[in-house]
Amino acid sequence: MVTGGAGYIGSVTTAMLVDAGHAVLVFDNLSRGHRAAVHPDARLVVGDLADPAAIEATVRDARPDCVLHFAALIEVGESVKEPARYFHNNVGAGVNLLNACCRHHVSRFVFSSTAAVYGNPEQLPLTEESPLKPVNPYGSTKLIFEELLREYEKACGLRFAALRYFNVAGAYQGLGEDHRPESHLIPRILKAATTGTTFEIYGDDYPTRDGTCVRDYVHVSDLARAHLLAMDALRDSSLIYNLGSESGYTNREVLAAAEKVLGARIPVRIGPRRPGDAPALIASSARIQRELGWRPQESLEDMLADALAFQRRFPSGYPD
Repeated sequence: MVTGGAGYIGSVTTAMLVDAGHAVLVFDNLSRGHRAAVHPDARLVVGDLADPAAIEATVRDARPDCVLHFAALIEVGESVKEPARYFHNNVGAGVNLLNACCRHHVSRFVFSSTAAVYGNPEQLPLTEESPLKPVNPYGSTKLIFEELLREYEKACGLRFAALRYFNVAGAYQGLGEDHRPESHLIPRILKAATTGTTFEIYGDDYPTRDGTCVRDYVHVSDLARAHLLAMDALRDSSLIYNLGSESGYTNREVLAAAEKVLGARIPVRIGPRRPGDAPALIASSARIQRELGWRPQESLEDMLADALAFQRRFPSGYPD
């Protein structure tokens, strides 16, 4: 069962699960996901985690072997402006899912967490043992949910994998990013390039090599593959892994790579910092490499080229 399976990462993971021979049920309220992104061989249940009866009935009837939980609000800036909304959705509604899983004896749970649980890092690269000090409500909600998972594991034996993502980009089998509005760097750069508008960088006065934020990028197909590995590895104990490339790129470096892929210059202007952004986030993925054999296979240029192909196929987003 994939919650948020009509969204970006959830839809790609659903496609990989189906391709691997799994029967998949997608649970999504379609508020930010897209019906057209759901694999045709997956069963879609339109419902909201904030509705305890809906999620209870779905888990009771489906009896999933594993739940992969992607359904969350994800915008850092929005979380700073609307913290109550984020705590209600990412924590309160998530508890409804956990309760249903415990009542119906779901034994495995893969959680879409985030590098935002680390906040402003004291040392890079970040390991799973780095201090957890989120600096925005989005990161706080994800950390609280990780803590809830630990308690539910004690209470009802729900083994979990918490996968802390860094920046995700690219497309897979025609599935890509379609957030409305879009706040992620790579699709924003490409949209500016393809529409002839000016791209805005949020701040150039960070303590980094060129003043712009540094982020670790991972291809969405590499990320989805890690979910399948984590699901299969959940046996006797729970797991926590960072998912990143172990390389960091500044916003200006990503812009330059996009210009290389496009073969054209992209107009740029500098805007104010975005509230809640950390200057730099770079992962150590040594643990998941050592324990599960996962390594990212796609480059930043691959992510840009795949994202560009998706935007050209769906210039106005999915047709739904």
